[in-house]
Amino acid sequence: MASSSSNIDEEGIEKQEPTPLEKHVMFFDINKDGVIYPWETYKGFRKIGSGVLLSTVASIFINISLSGKTRPGKWPSPLFPIEVKNIKFAKHGSDSDIYDTEGRFVPEKFEELFKKHARTNGNALTAGELDELLKANKQPKDFAGHIAAKSEWKVLYLLCKDEHGLLPKDTVRSVYDGSLFELMAKAKKSKKHGDKSSP
Repeated sequence: MASSSSNIDEEGIEKQEPTPLEKHVMFFDINKDGVIYPWETYKGFRKIGSGVLLSTVASIFINISLSGKTRPGKWPSPLFPIEVKNIKFAKHGSDSDIYDTEGRFVPEKFEELFKKHARTNGNALTAGELDELLKANKQPKDFAGHIAAKSEWKVLYLLCKDEHGLLPKDTVRSVYDGSLFELMAKAKKSKKHGDKSSP
């Protein structure tokens, strides 16, 4: 069952908490204004340890792909902004359905993914199992959705696989609950400070 939460603001009005999908992308909203521009996407990827080339390609691809979908009824913008509040409209096909149509996390779908595909190690995915997952999720004639899903998973594997070439289940879960990028940025920052303090 999908989960969502809300709280009460100072005026006693119920405020809806950001969905996990919104939290997932809010990391890239560097100035926290609810809109993500390509240069913010680039900075976000650099913060989690991506190289210049990957960060550049990812920022162009992501913003061009998602901008129009998150700005329904508006004229296209040459700056390709992504509106965080509308990120649920950018959900693509050929995915795992771990986010529902409102951008909420569906635990049952997450567990199903690992039960079905994590055969070598029940708590991780190998590169081959990841390829099988992508193949299984591919919908007929959904080229754009398949490319988007493949790009997301391959970048995740590239950045987060362990020394044995496994993508841990906890890491994948942190993608969906919106905490992964903050954790990666903190780890990179700590490593950088540690390197500076080394003799």
